[in-house]
Amino acid sequence: MPVDNRRINGPEESFPYELFVRSKLKTTENAPVEGLQPSKIEDGLKTFGEQRKIFLQTGVVSQAKGSAYIEIGRTKVTVSVFDPREIPKKNDYGLKGEIFCEFKYAPFSCTKRKLYQQNAEEKLYSSIMKKALESTVCLFELPNFQVDVYAMVLEEDGSALSGAITAAGVALAEAGVPMYDLITSVTLGIKKGMLLEPPFELSSGWKAEVDASESESCGIMVISKLHTHKQICQFYQSGFVSKECVKQCIKLLLRQCDSLVPVVQKCLVKGIVSNIKK
Repeated sequence: MPVDNRRINGPEESFPYELFVRSKLKTTENAPVEGLQPSKIEDGLKTFGEQRKIFLQTGVVSQAKGSAYIEIGRTKVTVSVFDPREIPKKNDYGLKGEIFCEFKYAPFSCTKRKLYQQNAEEKLYSSIMKKALESTVCLFELPNFQVDVYAMVLEEDGSALSGAITAAGVALAEAGVPMYDLITSVTLGIKKGMLLEPPFELSSGWKAEVDASESESCGIMVISKLHTHKQICQFYQSGFVSKECVKQCIKLLLRQCDSLVPVVQKCLVKGIVSNIKK
């Protein structure tokens, strides 16, 4: 009797658990989140709240050459880096190496179940990750070789892309891949103020909400920075943001990227010390 090996996504009749949960994230006229008071006011633009707590750890995937696990609030991302290999399906010899990035949501990571194949959003985030990491890896030292980087989002609560980029930099450093500098990334939500690392319930709505009159800034901004070189290696924006607001947002994002550097350095030192003890 033949065996049915098809993957079953779930029962045909089911109800989302969000129907029985009261959400605490409600927008108001004065703040992105109800009850959230502005912590800073810069040039008339309010900054609500502070950056969410971050947990970073290396060596979580034993099969990978280098790996990292990051938590930003309830967002959980693992990144794996494998040994360089020859670039597949390439006949001519290249003087520079390449980076292959794959950003993927786990099927259970979001409120709506994700498919096993990459969708358009995941492909876009993969290209953004590749652009950011190409600026920090010494590709000329890996001629005709390719470094594979895989990011898996275990739970999505906003800022998964910036967390994956930061964790990818840590994983590359642990794998011994030659790098110019450490890379950090931060997400910023803009709507009647600025909210660092916005939760998923807010950021998902802000991506689609764009005022037709373009009189009010509303959107998501992600930036990546090389610390020692003080260079912006990646910039991504979704929604409408005025020129004056962009300048203020970039200043805030750059400061927050610098604040993550000690966390990354401490994580790498802790990983090296633990490996020496072993």
